[in-house]
Amino acid sequence: MMTKRINVSLLAGAVLGVVCIIGALVRSGFQIEYYLLFSLWYNRLLMGLVIGLPWPKIGLLKRLARGAVLGLIVSFAFYSATGFTDVVSFLAGIVYGIIIEYLAFRAEPA
Repeated sequence: MMTKRINVSLLAGAVLGVVCIIGALVRSGFQIEYYLLFSLWYNRLLMGLVIGLPWPKIGLLKRLARGAVLGLIVSFAFYSATGFTDVVSFLAGIVYGIIIEYLAFRAEPA
């Protein structure tokens, strides 16, 4: 059974993936392969899935740190696939991990 936490996390990952695609298009001067754009979006979707899993309940600051670490780990897959060249997307993944975790935290019942 899917919880509100995972639904919110998946949606946030999908939306932030679109933001990443727009950023990648702009940074590349609209000269980027579509498979890379899809890979970037899919990476953010997976980030939402991983962060949305039912983790143990801890305080907000620890959750945000966990989001940053999970964002870093998941983003490393795309970063390494680009030959370690897309530093902006890699660092954005850390920030997006924090954002997704915060939104997931807010979606949980009190």
